[in-house]
Amino acid sequence: MSDREPPRRRVPGPARPARPAGRNRPGPGARPVRRPAANRSDGPRLIRLGSPRPRLRMVSLALTLVMIAFVVRLLQVQAVDAGTYAAKAEQNRYVGRTLAAERGGITDRDGVELATSVDAYDITADPTMFTREATEVGDAPEQAAALLGPIIGQDVDTVARKLRTENTRYVLLAHRRTPQVWQQIKDLKSTLGTKAETDRSTVNVLAGVLAVPASKRVYPNGDLAAGILGWVNAEGKGGGGIEQQLNKQLTGKDGKIRYAQSGGRQVPTVGSTETPAVAGSDVELTIDRDIQWAAQDAISEQVKKSRADRGYVIVQDTRTGQILAMANAPGFDPNDLTQADAAAMGNAALQDAYEPGSTAKLMSMAAVLQENAATPATHVVVPNRLHRGDRLFQDDVDHKTWNLTLNGVLAMSSNIGTILATGQLGKTQKQANQVLYSYLRRFGIGSQTGLGFPGETAGILAPADKWSTSQQYTIPFGQGVSINAMQAASVYSTIANGGVRVEPTLVRGTKGPDGRFTPAAEPRKTRVVSEKTAKTLAQMLESVVDDKQGTGIRARIPGYRVAGKTGTANRVDPATGKYHGYTSSFAGFAPADKPRITVYCAIQNATKGSYYGGQICGPVFKQVMEFALKTLQVPPTGAPAARLPVEFKP
Repeated sequence: MSDREPPRRRVPGPARPARPAGRNRPGPGARPVRRPAANRSDGPRLIRLGSPRPRLRMVSLALTLVMIAFVVRLLQVQAVDAGTYAAKAEQNRYVGRTLAAERGGITDRDGVELATSVDAYDITADPTMFTREATEVGDAPEQAAALLGPIIGQDVDTVARKLRTENTRYVLLAHRRTPQVWQQIKDLKSTLGTKAETDRSTVNVLAGVLAVPASKRVYPNGDLAAGILGWVNAEGKGGGGIEQQLNKQLTGKDGKIRYAQSGGRQVPTVGSTETPAVAGSDVELTIDRDIQWAAQDAISEQVKKSRADRGYVIVQDTRTGQILAMANAPGFDPNDLTQADAAAMGNAALQDAYEPGSTAKLMSMAAVLQENAATPATHVVVPNRLHRGDRLFQDDVDHKTWNLTLNGVLAMSSNIGTILATGQLGKTQKQANQVLYSYLRRFGIGSQTGLGFPGETAGILAPADKWSTSQQYTIPFGQGVSINAMQAASVYSTIANGGVRVEPTLVRGTKGPDGRFTPAAEPRKTRVVSEKTAKTLAQMLESVVDDKQGTGIRARIPGYRVAGKTGTANRVDPATGKYHGYTSSFAGFAPADKPRITVYCAIQNATKGSYYGGQICGPVFKQVMEFALKTLQVPPTGAPAARLPVEFKP
């Protein structure tokens, strides 16, 4: 043992736990040594953390669910309901409005404007821009209404109520206001806007007020030809006359525009779709403005002077049937319907039905001559009274027995002589009635004139077999039958035109947006009596005006031969249906030998001065006829009048 090192001295230390037998040191593949648990009472207490993995799993699951919800919603918006949401977005972003077509104008035969359209604006608003959220004040609609009402001529409360309309971005505040009105609103908006930029207490309550370009109907000549033209109502449609009759042609075709908007204004950088409006056609009338003015001036003055209910004058070209003037008194101004009398807002010359009186005797004489029942020289003994049926007839003036020719019967306007003459049209009174009825129909009585004018009356003509006992004898001199003024004028134009009736026309043609003129259709022509009969009747009508015993001497025109006839008829009061007052009239044409112009005048219920047609309508006829002859440069008559005899010596 001597060669061994001596054993080292160990320092005592804490005892170590005994290692298991056979496992002195850990090595590869050896299990880790489990240390004995420390005595808890031997040191400080330790906190052991739980595993983070469960919490991470929960957070991940929550995030996954959120992402899934977003993905599902995204798929719903972009795939499943994409069309619906796109439509809603489109609806909120894009707005559309109608592009009003420019209304066609109305001119006289020479192109002078009688009705036209000028620039105007529809004043609109976006109610969403007047809410508390948009303006930060609760009474923005009331403030705006107080400013707008007086400018646009609307009730303040009504405007405020419109500005409070919900669920819309468009309300119409005023229709067709002038550019001056819109400029006034714009200036006020600009002033409020400028002040609001520097003063936070100021709110531009007019920011949501907008304007849409439109047009306004105006009538440059005021009340001239108002009965013919009519008017345009608040909706932009014709409310009467030519404006109503040809509304479709005049209106044209509206267009449409759809555009992106923001804050009530169009976004110019975003595309828009537009269907352009097609302007209406212009209408050219047969009316001559100057002759229309002369006719309207003359009849207005006489109606006023006679304190009559109303009156009308028609001027017609005897060769073509074209109406050169159709004047009514009283009339109205279509520019300001608020001041118009409802009873005058029409065309009484076509809408009034009345008994014509003695001007209708021309048709009776035409039947007698055409049927060869008599000649202008045929002797007619006219007693003071004539008993027929259940009535005793007399003339307008009390007289002894007259010895008249047939020409004299017409010249002196004898009712009794006319009854006697028309009684020769048949072997019996019934046959005579049927013959006379057929001629009245040929002249257009009982039928509309062919103008197609709104509200036109056809008059009243009962069939011959329905004539009462009195009508058999009153219809020949113009009582018991009703006509309108245009029908009466057409009768005289028929005789002036050689016995051929030409349907009256009021429209010469139309001019489309392309500038192409389309003439009106040719009027229908009907022969009523022979040319010989028409010429004879023209000579007989001259006796009414030219002969000293004629009833129409106040219609004479120096240098011209005038053919005409007076009329004074008992008038049926439209309010009571009973006879009250008189219808006074005068009809004729000139020059009598080469007819060019027909003029017809009628005055209803003259209450001051004379009520005889020759006395109050004769001068109107003369005044209008003289003006028309000069305007159309019709040369004076060269040949002398025929001067047919009025009386005979028994």
